[in-house]
Amino acid sequence: MYELHVTNLGKWDCLFTRLDVMPANAAARPIASYSGTTLAGMVARTGQTVTEPVNIGPGAFEIVFMWLTFDSHEEVPARFSHRIAMKIGDYPEGISLDGVPVSTDRKPVPVVMSPLAGDDWVAANGPSNASQHRRAFIPLDGRAYISQRFAIDWVELNPDGKTFQGDSADNKNYRACGAEIHAVADGVVTHTKDGIPQNIPNQPPVVPITLDTVGGNHVIVEIGNREFAFYAHMQPGSVRVRVGDKVRRGQVLGLLGNSGNSSEPHLHFHICNANAELACEGVPYALASYELQGKGDGWKPSDSHDAPVTHKMEMPLEDEVVRFPAQP
Repeated sequence: MYELHVTNLGKWDCLFTRLDVMPANAAARPIASYSGTTLAGMVARTGQTVTEPVNIGPGAFEIVFMWLTFDSHEEVPARFSHRIAMKIGDYPEGISLDGVPVSTDRKPVPVVMSPLAGDDWVAANGPSNASQHRRAFIPLDGRAYISQRFAIDWVELNPDGKTFQGDSADNKNYRACGAEIHAVADGVVTHTKDGIPQNIPNQPPVVPITLDTVGGNHVIVEIGNREFAFYAHMQPGSVRVRVGDKVRRGQVLGLLGNSGNSSEPHLHFHICNANAELACEGVPYALASYELQGKGDGWKPSDSHDAPVTHKMEMPLEDEVVRFPAQP
């Protein structure tokens, strides 16, 4: 998973027609090829909504969100590049550009336990190439980051497929509300926030959303190798650790709530490369184990007759419904 930043420095429109991901040997077959609606769906114009995202106007900047899939780790090339086909203005012939080399990061990803326990947890806005978290390119302090590249909003389903029962305006009616949030790995607490009141579900936040309040009541833990686990939107008064505390894998950090930039009780979780909520780059991780129960926005626990499938050393993807093992 990575991003290509494309800027048109010319004075004519540039129509992006095809993108090939090429191996180190450019004469070989492409690793992947994108065109038409598929390519258009991978492109986003920052700060704008456009009807034809692959048509890059003079001076325009956009991002191509890349997600390559391989059958095994061994198949991932150490280095590859790109072949970009385009049409410039009214010039009749297409133009092709070879370049934009990329080296893959061979650094091992952190292996962590789940931050929650129990079943029917949905990886809302979880890892995919088009999720809200994936596309959140946020400018801070003179540069822009995708801190939420692999983030998940964990909500919990009832048998009918809804996250609440009864009055949807009462946080206590949401199944996830009050769930214990556990440290995914040993580490040291580097930042906390508490005292932000909870929102009324699906209503505007009760406090102005700023860089100080966006995560609501939250905890950041450094888990080693300059990697930081971020747990957001806890209940006020529930944070059980302080900056400098050493925490153990499985330790309770606080209770799941609905504070900050949150529309209903859920846990926002991600891992990034700096002690910050948003001014950092999101990094991948692997859960040691979980059970996949189902997938899809309309999936209901009551309708499922299939046995959960155990997954090891993987990351749940967007809208997958999982069961987490009991905490140690």
